[in-house]
Amino acid sequence: MKRIDIQSARRRQMVTGLAALCSGGRALAAEPAAAPTAPAAPASASGDCAHQRAVSRGYAPGPFGQIHYRSAGKPGSKPPLLLLHPSPLSSYVFEVFMVAASQDRLVIAPDTPGFGLSDPPSHQPDIADYAAAMLAFVAGLKLGAVDVLGYHTGSATAVEMALQAPAQVRHLVLVGASLFNEAELAAFKRLYVERRIDDIPAALGKRWPTFRDRDWRMVCSPARAMNILLESFRNPDVSRWGHHAALSYPLEAQMRRLSHPTLVLNPEDDLWAYTGRAAQLLKNGRVKDLPGWSHGFLDSQAGEVATMLDAFLAS
Repeated sequence: MKRIDIQSARRRQMVTGLAALCSGGRALAAEPAAAPTAPAAPASASGDCAHQRAVSRGYAPGPFGQIHYRSAGKPGSKPPLLLLHPSPLSSYVFEVFMVAASQDRLVIAPDTPGFGLSDPPSHQPDIADYAAAMLAFVAGLKLGAVDVLGYHTGSATAVEMALQAPAQVRHLVLVGASLFNEAELAAFKRLYVERRIDDIPAALGKRWPTFRDRDWRMVCSPARAMNILLESFRNPDVSRWGHHAALSYPLEAQMRRLSHPTLVLNPEDDLWAYTGRAAQLLKNGRVKDLPGWSHGFLDSQAGEVATMLDAFLAS
């Protein structure tokens, strides 16, 4: 399938080892690669980035208990946009983007079960379970057919939603795709072991400088970056389940089955080296590389991304 904005020979080797699907992971490389030049994050007078106040919150029933969600905008002529977050984070990562994306549509961002403020399952779920829970959530709110944006683990859930209920999902936007070969997958799985609760405070402090200055440098304020990092340490007894589900999901095979219009966004984050492989899998889609962008681009480039998505979702 068509791939656009592919890097030329200027592309630096960004990944010297496997990195994590989400903000809480660790790279295998001994030293992190130098951060690429990125658009500057906007200054904010408020640690919470004041424009987030347009976002509302609520709870809805789900198959595993209550599902906490954020919403912005109101129903209109355009289908609702459902946003699925990466692991082990929550819908908080979308708050700034939701304001930009909801000017003429309803935007809904749930915390998937066991993350954020949503109730956890009683057992370790797989991606099919997460997808079924999100479809039940959509049905419970009577949203009708939706467009879905998934981010890292959320990308896998979005793909599975489209396969489980093709009529309920119109278009897919995937931010990152964990398309690993066998050796990469095996090495990646070794990163995820259960963390002792007593080790978490030290791990949080050690993670902060790289998180703030490299991985999530594009968010709208340092305070927001800290809040996102804290979200990644929430629910430590079950939050690793998202990674295990994503790493067990046959994403390559499932993407080959997709017939839905699909836009894959490939920022220069920890899946940059793998996401481009989606170009060879999609029947009805394309990959758009976003060189120089990293986690947090949905804050600093919210308006540009919203415009990009409007054009794609209208196609």
